[in-house]
Amino acid sequence: MAEMVSNKQVILKNYVSGFPKETDMYVTTSLIELKVPKGSNGVLLKNLYLSCDPYMRPRMTKDMEGSYIESFEPGLPINGNGVAKVLDSENPEFKKGDLVWGMTGWEEYSLITAPYLFKVPHADVPLSYYTGILGMPGMTAYAGFYEVCSPKQGECVFISAASGAVGQLVGQFAKLLGCYVVGSAGSKDKVDLLKNRLGFDEAFNYKEEPDLNAALIRCFPEGIDIYFENVGGKMLDAVLINMKVGGRIAVCGMISQYNLDEPEGVHNLTRLISKRVRMEGFLVSDYNHLYPKFLEMIIPHIKGGKIVYVEDTAEGLESAPAALVGLFSGRNLGKQVVAVASE
Repeated sequence: MAEMVSNKQVILKNYVSGFPKETDMYVTTSLIELKVPKGSNGVLLKNLYLSCDPYMRPRMTKDMEGSYIESFEPGLPINGNGVAKVLDSENPEFKKGDLVWGMTGWEEYSLITAPYLFKVPHADVPLSYYTGILGMPGMTAYAGFYEVCSPKQGECVFISAASGAVGQLVGQFAKLLGCYVVGSAGSKDKVDLLKNRLGFDEAFNYKEEPDLNAALIRCFPEGIDIYFENVGGKMLDAVLINMKVGGRIAVCGMISQYNLDEPEGVHNLTRLISKRVRMEGFLVSDYNHLYPKFLEMIIPHIKGGKIVYVEDTAEGLESAPAALVGLFSGRNLGKQVVAVASE
């Protein structure tokens, strides 16, 4: 008989309305067998790092209309992107000892029967990077900026939630291309990070701006060519007024709307017509085939110090509920990661 060990897990207590709270989740311990059932095609993982991402908030809601991903199920462990080590495998694509990233459970050990996992291709960079710059957020930034926005050298680029996992990379990609780049964020520390460490040309704290339209006019007197949308609501409305003719908007997320029972209306959509603006939503999974091309571009930049990636690491699985909830009050500075265990 295989060894049985305790397995700490983060469980969703019930579906959530409004802003999530730490008490919407709880940490418990179960037992797990460190062996994959024969013929199951499963993979047994020891989780090393877990990713806190804004898209996880809508998954706490029952029956999300029009969603691209299923809701969490109360009473079961939350799941999301993470980095893990394979302890046992009945899947021919993975073997014991492999380091992988992809969808896993918020627990110490996960038995994954339908693996959505990728092997870690470069282990000479921090493994936590596969929750961010080398994982789903990195690919999101790459696909959204280069594929959806079709950027050109010298264009004016605006990014909301710019210090987060995706936004900080979009800004640096734009700077590498020779663009003028401005970001918005929700604290002085985040604004300082954008301007002093990540190389943005300008940044502002949207919480201190009584008039978002005036803030954008100040930063973009001639208008915006590219808007990378992470926020929605009032910010999107103000951006629409300030887009240039032929501008592009990549809709990545709308974090300002995730905790509202009724989403805010957007009033300036006629500007899409008069300015001939293309506004396009996208899912990173549509661009997974570009991952090798993305790595070919990003790895030299990381190793050469041309791209900086800022992480905010919470230690231990017990800290995961607070880390996730903190995303929606802006508590994190950089990509929010939970360190579960060492390799």
